[in-house]
Amino acid sequence: MGWIATVILGGIAGWLASMVMNRDASMGIFWNIVVGVIGGLIGSTIGNYTGFLTTDAGWTMYLVTAVVGAIVLLGVINLVQRGKVR
Repeated sequence: MGWIATVILGGIAGWLASMVMNRDASMGIFWNIVVGVIGGLIGSTIGNYTGFLTTDAGWTMYLVTAVVGAIVLLGVINLVQRGKVR
């Protein structure tokens, strides 16, 4: 996947994850993209390890794994910042 598509999918994934984790008001578009791209790395690692993400997966599967990874990342950030998961 190209870097432009990575930034776009990362932004969407970060935004969706921030909505799920109730952090949307505290994050801007830049941090949504950062969280989404890092979440995509986490999600694809988990997806490849479990066999959920294959080489012929479409962009929707990459988006799903990026959202899951971003939710995991935001959960870890919440644990570090506040000592609890929201």
